Amino acid sequence: MHSHRTSGTSRTPARTSRRSACAAAAALLLVALLPGTAGAHGGDHDRGHGTERPTSYLLDPVGAAADDVFPEGIAVARDDFYVGSTTDGTIYRGDLDEPVATPFLPGGADGRTAAIGMKVDRGTLFVAGGATGRLFAYDLRSRTLVGSWQVEQTGAPTFLNDVAVSPRGDVYVTDSLRPYLYRVDARERRTTQTETLPVHVAFEGTALTYTTGFNVNGIALTRDGRYAVLAQSNAAALFRVRLDDGDVRRIDLGGEAVAGDGLVLDGRRLHVVERQGDLGQVVTIELDRRVTSGTVVSRTTDPSFDDPTTAALVRGSLLVVNSQFGERNAGEAPDPFTVSRIPVP
Repeated sequence: MHSHRTSGTSRTPARTSRRSACAAAAALLLVALLPGTAGAHGGDHDRGHGTERPTSYLLDPVGAAADDVFPEGIAVARDDFYVGSTTDGTIYRGDLDEPVATPFLPGGADGRTAAIGMKVDRGTLFVAGGATGRLFAYDLRSRTLVGSWQVEQTGAPTFLNDVAVSPRGDVYVTDSLRPYLYRVDARERRTTQTETLPVHVAFEGTALTYTTGFNVNGIALTRDGRYAVLAQSNAAALFRVRLDDGDVRRIDLGGEAVAGDGLVLDGRRLHVVERQGDLGQVVTIELDRRVTSGTVVSRTTDPSFDDPTTAALVRGSLLVVNSQFGERNAGEAPDPFTVSRIPVP
């Protein structure tokens, strides 16, 4: 995922003057996404509901995040998905059958002023808090905070970026600025106060060297929970970490450079979301059995992509988050914020 953050309350005059235009565009987009209409790559029939599922989902911003959502992370739970705002930490919830996602958890609550990577596991939503150095856990039914962790307060910059959960329920969190992989044990996923986030693997002295910029970004775990796959964005490299002993190896891609952001691992198929200007692409890699090498088998883009950051796998589709970080970096007013749904490459 990405590094740039802005205030959720400041807007340039140009952006303010264009708000009505964005609102009009959002209205047109909503009409285009109503069930039964075609998207950029067509809708697929949902046999359970007798309708066409949308191929793009509009995030309906409210409050301080209006016009400034700039989403990044995504998590799924059955037919629901959750998307976070990097601007103020609002969490949006959507339904695969509905064209609009609406606020689920308000921005700023519990000190959650940014929402980056996230995962749902056993009714709990885990959210990485970026530069806050916080990891949050929420019960999806009650919407209440049930766990809170903070990186050690050393004064060094931190950016908690992405989250993965093992089959036994251990929660792993990446840090793009500190050379650590954190873990919350499955037996310690509930807290009554903010606890220290435990370091599981330190990367100093390994094949994974942190340098200037954003380092480890996305994370995905193998189905057996033995290995983590990490994307080091600034090195355009992927790494395998053996979780029982912390052994780190660079994954051999045969000379291919893949500047990964979010990762989705389905068996041996790894889908890497790679930002390439405003468009971006999903790079699909076939990994070997030991997760030490891989072959790029496809690079997929879509007209709906706009600075895609990460993705989630659900019912034969990939939900891809469109961050519009390019617009933010250029000081331009964004289009309505969306999540794209594409067939799995």
